[in-house]
Amino acid sequence: MKTFLFTLTAFFAIGTLCAEFNITSKPFGKTKDGKDVIEYTISNSDMSVSALNYGGVITEINVPDSSGNIENITPNFKTVAEYENSTTYFGAFIGRYGNRIANAQFELNGKTYKLGANENGKCLHGGVSGFNDKIYKVDSERGKNYIALIFTRVSPDGEEGFPGNLAVSVKYVLTDKNQLVFIYSAKSDADTVCNLTQHTYFNLTGKLQPITKHTLQIDADFITPVDKNLIPTGAFKGVENTAFDFRTAKEIGKDIMQNDEQLALGGGYDHNFVLSKGQTGDMQFAAALSDPQSGRIMNIYTTEPGLQFYSGNFLDGKIKDAKGRAINYRCGLALETQHFPDSPNRKNFPSTVLKKGQEYVSATMYEFKAKSFWDKLDIFGVFGFSEKKSPKSLDILKKSVE
Repeated sequence: MKTFLFTLTAFFAIGTLCAEFNITSKPFGKTKDGKDVIEYTISNSDMSVSALNYGGVITEINVPDSSGNIENITPNFKTVAEYENSTTYFGAFIGRYGNRIANAQFELNGKTYKLGANENGKCLHGGVSGFNDKIYKVDSERGKNYIALIFTRVSPDGEEGFPGNLAVSVKYVLTDKNQLVFIYSAKSDADTVCNLTQHTYFNLTGKLQPITKHTLQIDADFITPVDKNLIPTGAFKGVENTAFDFRTAKEIGKDIMQNDEQLALGGGYDHNFVLSKGQTGDMQFAAALSDPQSGRIMNIYTTEPGLQFYSGNFLDGKIKDAKGRAINYRCGLALETQHFPDSPNRKNFPSTVLKKGQEYVSATMYEFKAKSFWDKLDIFGVFGFSEKKSPKSLDILKKSVE
């Protein structure tokens, strides 16, 4: 873990000297119990990211398209109350356990822990009042080639049923290369389970158009199939010759309406993809998302072994974004890097047990780009543009930003 942290720090220290970084803050409202909510914005010369001290919620990610037009690419709300009352988890920092735990319980060291059940008897994204529903202390950090917001809090022993006092931190880092990096760390004073992630939705059109026209690649040969409760069965299912084969980039809508049992259970894609790289101390390529209309591209790198792809199946147009636009069916998607759902109850899944005094460290990077005019014309790949990425170690990533 210490080697990884040193390497990651070195990674941020490499880059050009031309970026102009800024940080601002403004009141966003109050929680239902009267706590002040502040919106912080970090920016470089090209893009900006805004986030709240409530839930670590990312409210905006403003990035340029291929024509230089800057638009927000994440569905959002206008008020604190909307975030408090919604079950979408828009933009939220998720913990103690991202995704689902069956029957809202697990056994650890011979003891059964009963958790907050908030989805038909299951524990989803940390329970009734997870990390998405908390106020955080926020600090900032500047480096030569990055700017960051640091969210910290102590989750007390027994919160939502989880054992141990868990000191948790997540750092939102914006680099001069238009990379948004999440660095998670945690330490507990008792054995516990921990699986932290970020639940930002994306729509690269910037206009809340259906994401079925987006192109997606996921570096995964297997998924963890689910039962009728969207809990993994414990098996691993190969993606070859199925609707879940995103190893080569394809339109999300290409196979989403197939007569497939897993698609029927999820109402579309709502599944954990087993990343081919496995779990590693380095960030390696996981997925690539692109929108042909705007030319925006988002590459994802992570240290995590899994990626939950959710295709916005439960969005129904009843909620509106901060501009008053209806957020319709499949007009946003989530790509959540993670350990696997229900891992505390599945011994054949990578372990999410965090031992007393052990340091939890995880990192994920979203890298934003836009196709140039020539890339859009390059339908035969003459100029070398390709959305297909090979897995990259952190060392290769370091070289790419020198």
